[in-house]
Amino acid sequence: MDLVACSMKANALWVEGYKSVIDNGRGHSVTVDLPIDQGGKDVGPSALELAVMSLAGCVTTIFKIVAAKRRLTYESLKVELNAEKPKNASTVTEVNGHVEIASTGTEQEVQTAMKLTFKTCPVGVIFEQAGIKVNYDLTVRKPNQLEHLIA
Repeated sequence: MDLVACSMKANALWVEGYKSVIDNGRGHSVTVDLPIDQGGKDVGPSALELAVMSLAGCVTTIFKIVAAKRRLTYESLKVELNAEKPKNASTVTEVNGHVEIASTGTEQEVQTAMKLTFKTCPVGVIFEQAGIKVNYDLTVRKPNQLEHLIA
């Protein structure tokens, strides 16, 4: 019996200074670097920023899956996260964010779907297991009917 649901690959190639190119072996790559004030040339996000960006992307992806299973429709979803890394800490200690969604569903339906999303998002699970608090507030609004008339 195969216990692996999926296999992921990551390769990193140092280019110069703090700049590296990371790829997944499937043709997708990203450049990571440090900001100028940390000695880099700021040609890409830092690896730690990329981890926080991955959390935001995971939320939008998993919400799509959860919403489809719950037959919850939405026309827009925006996730903004701010991670805190104190000077004396080796990594992020807390993430605070705001999620805004335009949906025809009720506020309760959207809140339930978002709670399930944050509970099951694989990247969020990594943050949770690392003891990093992830807090967010949620704004639910109805889709803009005027936009539908113009389109």
